[in-house]
Amino acid sequence: MRTVHADDPAQLPPATTRFSLGPDSDAAAPPERRGLARDGVRLLIAEPHALQHRLFRDLPEVLSPGDLLVVNTSATVPAALRATHRRGGRARLHVSTELDDGSWVVEPRLPANDGPDLRLRAGDSVRLAAGVGLRLLDSYPRPGATAGSRLWRASVSPATDLLAFLGRHGRPIEYDYLHGSFDLADHQNVYASQPGSAEMPSAGRPFTAPLLVRLMARGITIAPVLLHCGVSSQEAHEAPLPERFEVGPDTARLVRSAWSAGRRVVAVGTTVVRALESAAGADGRVRAASGWTELVVGPGYSPRAVTGLLTGLHAPQASHLLMLEALAGPQLVERAYDSAVRGHYLWHEFGDSMLFLL
Repeated sequence: MRTVHADDPAQLPPATTRFSLGPDSDAAAPPERRGLARDGVRLLIAEPHALQHRLFRDLPEVLSPGDLLVVNTSATVPAALRATHRRGGRARLHVSTELDDGSWVVEPRLPANDGPDLRLRAGDSVRLAAGVGLRLLDSYPRPGATAGSRLWRASVSPATDLLAFLGRHGRPIEYDYLHGSFDLADHQNVYASQPGSAEMPSAGRPFTAPLLVRLMARGITIAPVLLHCGVSSQEAHEAPLPERFEVGPDTARLVRSAWSAGRRVVAVGTTVVRALESAAGADGRVRAASGWTELVVGPGYSPRAVTGLLTGLHAPQASHLLMLEALAGPQLVERAYDSAVRGHYLWHEFGDSMLFLL
């Protein structure tokens, strides 16, 4: 186990890519509830010389035999809980992750779920179902704030199995741009196998089992990594949180082989980029690795592991845009987002997709 550190994740410049979204830009429900198949969402393909507009199900014809597609097999857990606390009574709570010492990282939410509850202080208690209590210990991920923090490290009493507790009492994390509440299955990727993500690694959601078979039949290799996603950072545009990851020896070998053969390594989502780049050594070679990563792929970072990225569409000034710009260059990212806005693409986890090929 190891921890991969960023130089200074708290100090991120704004992204070069700027755009504004209209009121019709939200994917307010899963595509299956909008009359589409999972893989029927749109796919904008961005290459240095051209932009194309396709459907996600066209992916086997877009990629080439011998390309390596790397997916994140983390499964979404129902991480939204009802809670009560003395500063405002009934509330909501999002559980981001469990740390190695058994404490939980939590985000207290306003009762209407329209933002974080910044009124709580270190030492406050939060009551959950089944007699479980939390005590807020310190701000997270940078300790020291005694009030006004969005995220807290909290002790749990009595000691409680997090995944089992969420399975009994939790709901999927959802935000106010969604029209309705959806089942946990709607928040899962078809290849998800290891529970641990507070929010869905949503770049992979449009995949279906038949589409995966078509990709493999075309000679495209699919390899897994694991990165458990914490709560979304989009609301305040913070740097990504520290996250637990694992890149196995077989996937590391496939990445090295693809590079040696001149084939593309396409990450399915920013989580996969973070995992693979965290496993890349100073010599650029990806090796088996696991632990916690604080790596921020942004300005000044030269990618060592990936040559393509399949991703959803990120909110204006989200820190993920800095990763896209580091991988594909600000000009291509800005062109792609301008085209997506003009083409009325849909944002968020149930929305449309982009594929950057470098």
